Amino acid sequence: MTETMRAIEITEPGGPEVLQLSEQPIPAPGPGDILIRVAFAGVNRPDALQRAGSYAPPPTASPLPGLEASGEVVALGDGVTQWAVGDKVCALLPGGGYAEYVTTPAAHALRVPDGMGMKEAACLPETFFTVWSNVFMRGGLQAGERFLVHGGSSGIGTTAIQLANAFGARVFTTAGTDEKCAVCRDLGAERAINYKTEDFVEVMKAEGGPNLILDMVGGDYIARNIKALAVEGRMVHIAFLSGPKAEVNFAMIMAKRLFVTGSTLRPQSDLAKARIAEELAEKVWPLLDAGRVAPVMDQTFLLEDAAKAHARMETSRHIGKIVLEVGA
Repeated sequence: MTETMRAIEITEPGGPEVLQLSEQPIPAPGPGDILIRVAFAGVNRPDALQRAGSYAPPPTASPLPGLEASGEVVALGDGVTQWAVGDKVCALLPGGGYAEYVTTPAAHALRVPDGMGMKEAACLPETFFTVWSNVFMRGGLQAGERFLVHGGSSGIGTTAIQLANAFGARVFTTAGTDEKCAVCRDLGAERAINYKTEDFVEVMKAEGGPNLILDMVGGDYIARNIKALAVEGRMVHIAFLSGPKAEVNFAMIMAKRLFVTGSTLRPQSDLAKARIAEELAEKVWPLLDAGRVAPVMDQTFLLEDAAKAHARMETSRHIGKIVLEVGA
C-alpha cells in the first residue's frame, strides 16, 4: 500500500467547483476503527452543506467530504474483533468518504447485503441510519399508522417509503413531478401528492391526518405540517431545505397534543450510531437480503467528477441516490 491516496478536498467554501482532486495521506485506523479501501461513496445533501461552509465536520473527523461508502476492510485498529481484513462492508463515516481509503469506527460498518453490488451498498448507510433512527426509533412509526414523508423521490424519501411500507404503515408522500410521484407509488406509497398541483394539507386532512411526518423541507411547511397532523401526531425534522424559521401557532400544538422533534446524525456519539447499526442489522438487513427493500439509484460519477455529482444533486432532478465510483 502506498502512503498517499486520491481524494476530493474542499478548497474553499462555495459551489460544486470548489471540489478538487488532490493527493492526501492514507489515514491510519485508531483503536476500534477499521480502514476501508473505498469502492463507491454515496453523495448526500450534508456533503453539499459542508462544501458550502454551513455544516462543519466534528473536530475529530476528516475534513474531506463523504459520509458513507462501500469497500473492503484492509486494516484493523486495536481491539477490533468483529471484522477481518478482506471483509466487504458498507459503513457510516464521520467524513472522508470521497477518497480511496477511509477510517470509521468498526461498530458503524455493516456487511454488504446478500446479492447486492458495492455500488448499491454504498447508498445504504447514511440514508438507512437516518431513516431508521428518525422514523422508527425517534418517530415511533407503527403498523397501520398514516405516515407522510416529504421529498419522496430523494434518497431519504425512497428509503422511508419502502421501510414504512415494509413495516405495515400507510405511506403518503410529496414530490414535484408526475414522474417522481409515479416512482413513489411503485415503491409502496398509497398516495403521492404533486405539491405543485395539490395541497398536501387538504389531501392529508381528508385521510384523517398523518400520525407521523418526516420533514426535510422546513420553511412554510412547518406550519402546514402542524395543520395537517392528526391529533397526537408526531413531526420529525431532519433538514431545512427551505429554511429553519417559521411562524408557528403553538396553540394548535397544544390543542392537538402534538410531538415535534428532530435530529442530525453526524454529531451524535459513536455509541448512539452503533446502537442504530445494531437495530439495522437485526431488523432491516434481512429485508435487504431478501430483496424486499433496495436503494433507488440515480447516476454514478467518477471520483474526479464529484463537482458534477453535486451539481446534479442540487438541480433536484435526481430520483434516488447519486454515487461516486472510487476504486471499483
